[in-house]
Amino acid sequence: MDVISASNITASALNAEKLRLDIVAENIANANTTKGADGLAYQRKTVSFESVADQVFGGAGGVRVGATSKDATPGNTVYNPSHPHADKNGMVTMPNVNLAFEMVDLMSASHSYEANLAVIRNARQMASQALSIGRF
Repeated sequence: MDVISASNITASALNAEKLRLDIVAENIANANTTKGADGLAYQRKTVSFESVADQVFGGAGGVRVGATSKDATPGNTVYNPSHPHADKNGMVTMPNVNLAFEMVDLMSASHSYEANLAVIRNARQMASQALSIGRF
């Protein structure tokens, strides 16, 4: 495998992890959104990755986001009759976002992103060193 195809694979992982970070940030930002445009409490979104085959060489070609989907787990209901979105019994349906889980996802995606950046930096450094071999 050459440096360029390795960099392309890593770049695809960077793009996928960036989208994952965006989705986690959206989940955190909407952790208290009790009524969205659809009239329902916000539902947590998840991201699934899938591998991409390289059509030319028949090997691994990288990763991409296969799908983003809503988590169907119901949110908690809390008693708060003064809330503007409370039902007739004073119950408010909260989003199904667990901030602890989201923070773990955020740290995991951030570390994966940083690891892929390190791969790009090392590949660039190796290519630079390889080119400088014949200069002496």
